[in-house]
Parts: sequence; structure tokens; C-alpha cells
Amino acid sequence: MAKVLLINGSPKADGCTATAFDEMIKVFTAEGVETEIIHVGNKVIRGCVSCGSCGSTGKCVIDDLVNEVALKFEKADGLVLGSPVYYGSPNGTLLAFADRLFYSTSFSKHMKVGASVVSCRRAGNTASFDVLNKYFTISGMPLAPSTYWNQVHGHTAEDVKKDLEGLQTMRNLARNMVFMIRAFADAEDKYGLPEVESGVFTSFPDGK
Repeated sequence: MAKVLLINGSPKADGCTATAFDEMIKVFTAEGVETEIIHVGNKVIRGCVSCGSCGSTGKCVIDDLVNEVALKFEKADGLVLGSPVYYGSPNGTLLAFADRLFYSTSFSKHMKVGASVVSCRRAGNTASFDVLNKYFTISGMPLAPSTYWNQVHGHTAEDVKKDLEGLQTMRNLARNMVFMIRAFADAEDKYGLPEVESGVFTSFPDGK
């Protein structure tokens, strides 16, 4: 059975981001896709300390929720990062979590399906959306699309429930994620995964 992890970066377990996730989970459940919500936004997550330990151990030197989720991420077929908008950007706790999760893990994320979901009262949504999407595109993870940018509007969960277009966007996003996960699994069986070149690192050490 396919599985999707949903990372809730909001401090509120039942707030606007969770409401958006709930709409997606309705579709995942109906399609027979297993889901797990991991609540990050109410945790104390420090940022990367740039120690380089993960390069040799394959896990973060700070042994907290990041390492726990890494084990689940490796086995998952899809990952959703969800965040409220704070000052035109995602929640800092989620960013610290995602920085360490993606940087410290050495397993291949190639062709796992990624999606970002943002919640805002009025603005900052597309900027936050762009920030979260970059974790996926640098990791070889295709982005699932929808019929609008993946966002819901509202100051409270009850407000989000009135955002019918936003909720529709969540449902269509979930359907596309399911399709992509299944399609990639079929294609991998038939053709194998695309070759990934590695080993080139441009740094211009001599200023040339």
C-alpha cells in the first residue's frame, strides 16, 4: 500500500493547516493510500549546526523528531509539507525541521512525490509556497500540481472550511498525488528510474 506523510508545521494541531490536510486525507483514504500526520509546529526543533556529522553517519547529530521522521520518509511514497504563513514565509520551526530532514538523510528521494500546502489569512502564500517547494525540486522529487496554488485562506479552521475553492484545490492535489505515485511505480517496474548523474560540484575556488 502506498503511503503519504503529511508534516504539519502549524503550532495548532487542529488549525487551518490541519483543516487543509483533512480534506486531502479524505481523498487518500478513499483511494486506499495510507497517511500519517506528523505534528512538527508545536515541537522545539533547532536548526542545522553545520557540523557535517550526517555525511558519515547518515543521520542528524541532533537526535530528535527529525531522525524519527527520516526513517518514515525513506519508506514513504509521498511527502506533504504544510505551513501557516508567518511574515510572508513558512513557520520557522518547519523550516528548521525540513532543513535538517532533507540535508541529513542520504537515502534517495528520487521520484517520491512532493507537495506543499500553505495557509494564510490574506497574503504571503505564494512566497511561502515557493520556499517549501524548493526542498523537493533539489531532491529529485516531482511536485504534484492542482487546479490552483496549494493554499487555503482563513484566520481560523472555521474560516478555511468556508474557502470552498481552497478545499477543492486540496482534493485535486491529493488525487494528482495518488495518480503520480501509482504512475511512477508502474513506470519504475517497466522502465526503471531515470539515471541520476552525480559528482560535479561547481565552487569557483580561484574566482574563475
